[in-house]
Amino acid sequence: MTPSRRTVLGSIAALGTALAIPTTAHAGSGPASRCTRRATEASVADAFAFLAQKIDQYGAGTTLRVPQSYTGGYFAGINFVSSFLYDDAPTIIALIQDGSPAQMARARMLGDVMLYLQANDPIGDGRTRASYQPNPLITPDGSPYIGSPAAYSGNQAWVGMALCHLYKSTGLNKYLTGALTAANWIQSKTWSGAGIPGYTGGRNADDQPMTFKATEHNIDIGAFFAMLHQQTGNQVWLTRSQQAFSFVQAMWDNPGRMIWTGTNPDGVTINRTPIPADVQTWAYLATKDARYSQAVDWTIANLTASDNGFTGISFSNTDTSKVWFEGTAHLVAALNLRQASGDSARIASYLASLRDAQLRAPNNDGKGIVAASSDGLDTGFGDLYYASLHTGATAWYLLAATVANPFRL
Repeated sequence: MTPSRRTVLGSIAALGTALAIPTTAHAGSGPASRCTRRATEASVADAFAFLAQKIDQYGAGTTLRVPQSYTGGYFAGINFVSSFLYDDAPTIIALIQDGSPAQMARARMLGDVMLYLQANDPIGDGRTRASYQPNPLITPDGSPYIGSPAAYSGNQAWVGMALCHLYKSTGLNKYLTGALTAANWIQSKTWSGAGIPGYTGGRNADDQPMTFKATEHNIDIGAFFAMLHQQTGNQVWLTRSQQAFSFVQAMWDNPGRMIWTGTNPDGVTINRTPIPADVQTWAYLATKDARYSQAVDWTIANLTASDNGFTGISFSNTDTSKVWFEGTAHLVAALNLRQASGDSARIASYLASLRDAQLRAPNNDGKGIVAASSDGLDTGFGDLYYASLHTGATAWYLLAATVANPFRL
């Protein structure tokens, strides 16, 4: 993540058929296994219902709108309602896994929001911003209500990946066009061959370049450009994807079997503090490179967290006192892909903890997933996570539970 960031589905039986809830994590076919499967199906249905509820909070049908990312707890106290596009992107991809007409309509609507934001940004160069305000999203003069104005390169890539997934599922050219708009912005504004070649952080609130190079951003960009190569056949996107992934390789620490955060603003000096979880799991999800499978093991060995009866991983090595539920879902997705010895048991355990959090975590509503097991999880990047319901964490739980990989088409 870039630093500062049941009625709908019909019957549970139909859900299990449509979404192919994984059985690898629930070996066997006895009563206990069937009970676990039913619990997962019901939990997934409730999580999809949560996303639908948040998306429809400020409108219905084709009305352009965005869901607020965080609900309840700390954020209720400060009336914080911003919608982060990073959260909206995996939400789109999760809704596509459902595939029902109602949820696909929501996914397309959110994609149309992204196209509108690109076309109506006040700078006018095709960018989107880190967050927007949902009420109203579109102001009387037609401009979007911007929350956080920074334009991070990784966020542009997540918007692009969501649009590529929509193009794949709908065949509508407008989504591919929007994805190319995002890609061209990334290339023109953030590519740097200086120092360690790679893509920089983007543009800040004052439209000045952010010259650090983040491993996470380059993973996002590498995966996004690979999708564009697949969908357009244009070799240039494969070349650019490989350039982004070459930066990730440069951040690989072979003795430690983990990946560094990126570079300082000079584009050369490696940033070794903190070490975040997402680059470890995302590098493997995006590339399927066996070396990054070792980074998944590093994450389990070094970032495991237990708190309030929940078990998972934390955000970074800065603070492992609390569980970061979104990151735990990232880990499940990586383990789903890897399927090494012992991974099925790990998947079952982490999914059980996520289902437990859905029902028992502070500020739960029985449907969505909160961001952290308790308030005050320090990311190490100047941000804190709270036990507040989170669309991003819920979307990633759904991707993990339905064995989806958002980094691949």
